[in-house]
Formats: sequence, structure tokens, C-alpha cells
Amino acid sequence: MNQMNRITKLTALVLLSFPFFTQAQGFQVNLQGQAQQAMGGAGTALMQDGSAVFFNPGGMSFLNENSVTAGATATIANATFLDADNNSTAKTVSPVSTPFAAYGVYGTKEGKLKNFKFGMGVYTPFGSIVTWEPGWTGRFALTSLKLLAIFYQPTVSYKICEKLGVGAGFVVANGNVELKEDINVIDANGNYGNADLKGAATGYGYNAGIYYKPCPKFSVGLTYRSQVNMKVTDGTATLTVPASLATNIPSGPFTSSLSLPSVLTLGFSDSLTSKLILVFDINYIGWKCYDTLAFNYKNTTASFQDTKLPRDYKNTFAFRLGGQYQVTDKIIARAGLSVELTPISAGYVTPELPDANRLNFTAGLGYKFNKHLIVDASFTYEHFSRYDDNVALQLNGTYKTYLSAPGLSLTYKF
Repeated sequence: MNQMNRITKLTALVLLSFPFFTQAQGFQVNLQGQAQQAMGGAGTALMQDGSAVFFNPGGMSFLNENSVTAGATATIANATFLDADNNSTAKTVSPVSTPFAAYGVYGTKEGKLKNFKFGMGVYTPFGSIVTWEPGWTGRFALTSLKLLAIFYQPTVSYKICEKLGVGAGFVVANGNVELKEDINVIDANGNYGNADLKGAATGYGYNAGIYYKPCPKFSVGLTYRSQVNMKVTDGTATLTVPASLATNIPSGPFTSSLSLPSVLTLGFSDSLTSKLILVFDINYIGWKCYDTLAFNYKNTTASFQDTKLPRDYKNTFAFRLGGQYQVTDKIIARAGLSVELTPISAGYVTPELPDANRLNFTAGLGYKFNKHLIVDASFTYEHFSRYDDNVALQLNGTYKTYLSAPGLSLTYKF
């Protein structure tokens, strides 16, 4: 039953890939706002538009106008794997995925609620498709993976005084996943078995923030995004194996509970001149909560039991630096970089996430058509590699990953 153990372990990793909305490493992408994405993902202390719902609810009340923002990013990822045991090379043939984000912010300048802003965010913190070429050396670990996650975050912000604001949002997370892999058993026709694993998950959390602007040119932001416990209640494993093994390796439903980490972020914004602003964020991600996963199967046998899977993730940091320059009254140029330290320890790297320490480069432009309509474009580039010997999956080699992510958003202010 070694092959079934590998299926179970990979299922755990894939289901963990269900959404979490922080700017972090591991299973996350950082595409919640185009202006911030163009500046290395930093945005805790600089309120640009409705994306403040995500980046800092405390600063949302400092937005001068009401607004609606919608955007999407085309994520183009290509990975290769060089097998250290036989020197074979495999590549992904994944299509483009398009994570999106939409925000709305509204408040009144008169009356009892004039210091309040109310917002709503709907975004996909993780949406990805990974497909490895047929017959690759890791086919018994993964052949394809499809993920979609949507987060809903109603938010309220209160401006205590001209220098200080607080806010919080409630998060509802929904997601689904489909995983396919080959099973190392052969039927009478010489065909390998295969597994098709599907699951849906729901979780709840919150996003709270403080925004402090002691002077017109400098501001500080502090946010906390809570741990999210995702509950998988309707997972289904469809296992196609020779008839002689079907009783010992049964298809059927499963349930699980997965903990996704909290994120604490401290950010700074400084207007060096009337045209140039620098931003800097530090993220502390509590990945250590991911130490064990338990799976409960409805159809167990003597050789196929419920499992507890140890993990060795660790808490980690990300550092994000960026800036924007007002080129003209209508054009803003942005650039940035980020350093992201992986939470995945040696021996735990997998084909659906060959993660490593990363240095990311970003750039973008903003164009103001008029006082109401603004377009923001961004581009992110990542290239990283990592050697790992994953004993559980029997994969020993080097992963190289290239990722390009052009994005575009439209903001209407009123």
C-alpha cells in the first residue's frame, strides 16, 4: 500500500493549497491589487483604492472618494524537473490561470456616519492549473492539478481622528480542487491505474488593521490576518485499479480539517518628494500551524486506513519594497521587489509546489483618464530553483520555475 500512502499524502498537500489571502510564501500568490503588485506587493501603509479592504482595513476610512475596483492577472508559470536518479527532464504544460480581485468602498462625508467607510472584497488568493507532460518521472505523484478559491470579505473602517484609523473585515472562504495522478499498478492490458481526487472546502477568518498618519508625508500600517481553518466535508476519491485490488483500494468520500496560517504585517509609507513615494512591508507568516494533517475516510480497509500526516513547515518572513513616481498629472510609474523565504523544509517539496526562497521583480503604470476613471497595470517576474530529495514521493532532483504575471485593473471613483 505504499502507492496509496503517496496518494493520501499528496491529497493533503493539494487540499492545503485551498485559499489563503495573505501575501506569503508556500501556496499563496500576491495578486490582490495591481498598484501594490507593481510595488513588490507592499501596500499596508499607502491607501491607493478599494484594495485597502484587503491590505489594511484601518486605512480604508482615509480614502477620499468612494470607489469600485476590478482587476485580473494572467499567471503564466512554467516548471522543469531534472531527475537526479536517471537525468531525465520533465516540463509542465499548464494553461494560463487568471486570479481576480474586486472591491467596493462607500461612505458619506456628512452625518453621524461620516467617519465610517464600508467595503466589500471578493478575490481569488489562489487559482492555478498545473499539468505535467504525459509519462513524466513523477507521474505517480502528480499528473495534473486544478484549484479555484474565492474569498468574500465585508469590511468596516472608522477614522478615529485625522491621524488614526481602525478597521476589520470578516472572511468567508470557499474553494474546490481536482487532482489527478497515476497509480503504480498495471491491469491486464498494461495500463496504469489512476486516481481522481476532488474536494470542496469552507473556512472563516478575519482581517483587522490600524492606520496611523502622524504627518502628511509619512504613515504606518499594522494588520493581522487570522488563521483560517478550512473544513473539507465532501471530498471524493475515485480510484481506478485492477478489479483484483478494488476491494483493498476502495473509492469513496473523505473529510478533513486544515489550518492555514495567520499573517502579521507592518508597513511604512514615506513621501520623499511631492512626486516620489516609497513603501516597505514586512510580513510574518505563522506557517508553523501546519504540522499535522488528519484524514478520515468513509471506506477504510485493513490496508487503507485513516491517516495522520506529519509536516515540517516553519514560520517565515517576507520583505517587500516599492515606490511610485508621479510622471505627469495622468501617469504614475511604479516598481518594486520582494524577498520571500519559503516555509517548506528540505524533504517536503512536491511537484505541485516546488517552492524555494524567492527574489521577485515587479513594475507597473497607472493612468488617470479623468477624475473618475483610473487604469493600473502591473507585471511580476519570478525565477527560482530548488534541489530536494522527497523520500515519501520518491522524487530526487532539481525543480526550476519561471513565472510571469501581467495584470490590469480598472477603478471608478465617485
